[in-house]
Amino acid sequence: MTVCAMLVAVHVLLSRILSVNAWNMKIGLAFLPVYAAAYLYGPWIAAIVGGLGDLIGALIFPIGPYFPGFTLSCALTGVIFGLLLKGGKPLKSVIAAAAMDQVFIGLLMNTFWISLLYGSPFLQLMEIRAVQAAIMFILETVVIRLMDVPMKKAAKYCYE
Repeated sequence: MTVCAMLVAVHVLLSRILSVNAWNMKIGLAFLPVYAAAYLYGPWIAAIVGGLGDLIGALIFPIGPYFPGFTLSCALTGVIFGLLLKGGKPLKSVIAAAAMDQVFIGLLMNTFWISLLYGSPFLQLMEIRAVQAAIMFILETVVIRLMDVPMKKAAKYCYE
């Protein structure tokens, strides 16, 4: 439970303070604690870390109005990562997880939430957000792959 609480705190920090945020885009490393929870504990704990990280971050450091759809998106990222990446997987699993996260969550769901929240046209937003999704896909793939060895060491200590 302590590790999960720390991961939630790191998620808040990376998402709300150390990310590039605009009303329709966010680029940063907030996926890292969700990935760590997924690697160590699986999809349901990762979903809790992602969801709580978003909820607490929105309450403490609001960027705009709170919208529960984004919390659901963060939780679903944890499920995707947990199902595809628990315990470390080959590069094709990392690519699949990053692609699913960025296409289904980042591009489709979050664009829909922004469209609902701000009344912006969905298809026009998708054009803009496709750039973010491409950047985040590359960032997630590279960073998750680089974290494989450190996560193996962390898992060894967590399970001893």
